[in-house]
Amino acid sequence: MRRSGLVVLAALAAMATSCAEPMAPHVKSAAAPAVAAKGATPAMVSADPVAPDPRIGAIFLGGQSLHSCTGSVVHSEKGDLIVTAAHCLAQGIDAWFAPGFTETAAHQQFWHIDAVYLDPRWVVDQDPLADFAIARVSRDGGGSVEAAVGGGFTIGSSPKVGTDVVVTGYALGVGGQPVGCTAHMAALTRGYPSVRCAGLVDGTSGSPWLSGSSVVGVTGGLEGGGCQENISYAPPFDTAVTELLTRAEAGGPGDDAPSELEDDC
Repeated sequence: MRRSGLVVLAALAAMATSCAEPMAPHVKSAAAPAVAAKGATPAMVSADPVAPDPRIGAIFLGGQSLHSCTGSVVHSEKGDLIVTAAHCLAQGIDAWFAPGFTETAAHQQFWHIDAVYLDPRWVVDQDPLADFAIARVSRDGGGSVEAAVGGGFTIGSSPKVGTDVVVTGYALGVGGQPVGCTAHMAALTRGYPSVRCAGLVDGTSGSPWLSGSSVVGVTGGLEGGGCQENISYAPPFDTAVTELLTRAEAGGPGDDAPSELEDDC
């Protein structure tokens, strides 16, 4: 379900990439954050509209108005890094990040994705266990995205089964506001952490899984995040993710993301 963005990638790959910022649709007010009912079983939890978090945003591809994935700001020395799913980005397709997006964003709120850092396993054969990416962003006028949004998340390890995580993301589309839910980490499926939360639809790939102020996963991995709307997966977060963050902080050249991806659903 979360990998309909692959259709977007395929379509954009056939087009000339654009450096123009996405078009801005009309403004609409955001709803109050949703909280999972106390004592609810994982199967009962569902995502609802939530107030935007300035550290979480929508990812736009090809300079279009359509957003197809989600990303979040992570703390770094230079304050210029975000984390998302590796399958959300492809070589040769311009991409933009709009933190705190709700329906529209002004010109200065769009950050260009300048470089993408990927685990070697993803570069070689798109191993779903390595479906995470760190990206460096910038905008006209300078400054850091972390300073602009008031801070970034830290990177943590996948928590144990039963831990509550907060998942927030943007459904594939034009405009719109974020949706989110609080859910228990379920048992691993073939090595992938999972949560049961209905309503995390296409476009929520790359959504951060938060435990406190730490990103402990991103929607992706097995089946690109899940073929069923009520179950989402994440690649395991371990030392490979922190090593990737260290490499991105060093500021060297990024990796060439694959331009062709398979849809497992």
